[in-house]
Amino acid sequence: MALRVPLSAIIVAAFLGLVATPASVAQNKEAHKLSAAELKTLLKKNPRLFFLDVREPKEIEQLGTIRGYVNIPVSQLEKRYSEIPKEALVVTA
Repeated sequence: MALRVPLSAIIVAAFLGLVATPASVAQNKEAHKLSAAELKTLLKKNPRLFFLDVREPKEIEQLGTIRGYVNIPVSQLEKRYSEIPKEALVVTA
């Protein structure tokens, strides 16, 4: 059974630079805004992190990419949602 998460919840999390799992968003748990220090701690613990860049192609062209992030533009997020690992923490930029 596919996990159904409102696109609006993902978009809000994405624009705020939040971290969440798809399951936590589906259960109406709030995403958490990370500080640089918190992200560094998460990286040291080495959990499953998925770095998601939701910018559109024009923004990528103008501003460049973020190394290590997977780009799924907001306009394509709903149809490409299956590309996001279900149990990973999703860190957006």
